[in-house]
Amino acid sequence: MRRFHFKFFLILFLPFTMHAQTLDTLVDVGGYRMHFKIIKGEGTPILFESGADSDGTVWDHLLNKIHTVTGTTLITYDRSGFGKSEVNPSLKNDSDFGIINGIKELETGLSKLGYNKDLILVPHSYGGFYTQLYASRHPDNVKYIIRIDANLVAHYTDEVLQMMGAQGVPPKTPETLGSYYLGTTYPETVKLLRTIDFPANVPVIDITSPINRGFPDFYWTLVQNAHKDFVEAQPNRVRLIAEGSGHNIHLDNPGLVINAIIKAYAHTLNENDKKVLLEKALDNAIALAVAAKKTETENKHSESDLNDWGYTLINNQEIEKALQVFKLSTMLFPDSFNAFDSYGEALLLSNNKPEAIKMYEKSIALNPENENGKDVLLQIKQE
Repeated sequence: MRRFHFKFFLILFLPFTMHAQTLDTLVDVGGYRMHFKIIKGEGTPILFESGADSDGTVWDHLLNKIHTVTGTTLITYDRSGFGKSEVNPSLKNDSDFGIINGIKELETGLSKLGYNKDLILVPHSYGGFYTQLYASRHPDNVKYIIRIDANLVAHYTDEVLQMMGAQGVPPKTPETLGSYYLGTTYPETVKLLRTIDFPANVPVIDITSPINRGFPDFYWTLVQNAHKDFVEAQPNRVRLIAEGSGHNIHLDNPGLVINAIIKAYAHTLNENDKKVLLEKALDNAIALAVAAKKTETENKHSESDLNDWGYTLINNQEIEKALQVFKLSTMLFPDSFNAFDSYGEALLLSNNKPEAIKMYEKSIALNPENENGKDVLLQIKQE
């Protein structure tokens, strides 16, 4: 219905559903427990590593979408002292709670759960240190790493560590043990990782943010050069710059992260399985594009913008594009009788009467007083 300037159109998608078994469990790793969340599946498992002061829940919004496409096992966990994970009560010195202890806890937990062989690793921020150490200890079992603005030791010079130390460490309380031990052992973690090479055989997608988060210029230059040098050091490494995203790229641009993970996972499959996955991946990419555009539309546009743009396309004899815009409008505004009325009109113009009837019937169901829709529907059925 031409009652109601929108300058984009999208391919639409069919949504997928997911039925997966999720295991939320505490695993004894030596007299104390570590928390794991696992969405079970088939294929090379994907292990997610959180940033410095985060637990495994930061990945929750991505998991179902990744599992829908890949069908593989997804693993998140809380490092010692974070989330639901406990700390080792037998350790007495702060220095005992360093990254080596953390990796051994992780290895123990994964082994008990049966996921101590092939893995794909997805680290964010401080998690980059964990994946570097883990990969160095298991270079043949790590099949791919997708780094989400993840740390590299090359940008932690002694000057930077001294600057970080001046910012202080949180007080040692039962609620802050994870952050306290991480901050206390941070310099030793960096010094250790300086002695450990990143395995050259492991392919990497290194996704970085171009936005300086208030760092001094000298440090920001270190960060940029570190990522550039890291990727250029091996031919199996690729850098992606997440334009417009801050440090938390997995929150700012989840579509980019999800599709990078799917691309990496595809490399673990045979050719037949890869074809199936890539078909799903395309649908996933489209779905994410629609979701992103939905948010943009709700913030910046209105139903009338879509409607006007659709009719502009019709006037320009671009009926196929108009159909996509009107269909998108029905998805973004499923309670609008006018959206379905306009889509019905466009379907009539494309000689798709059966679908046009459905749209007009939907429009009238939403608004029984839509006399225009009733008149058109009656005319169609009489022809």
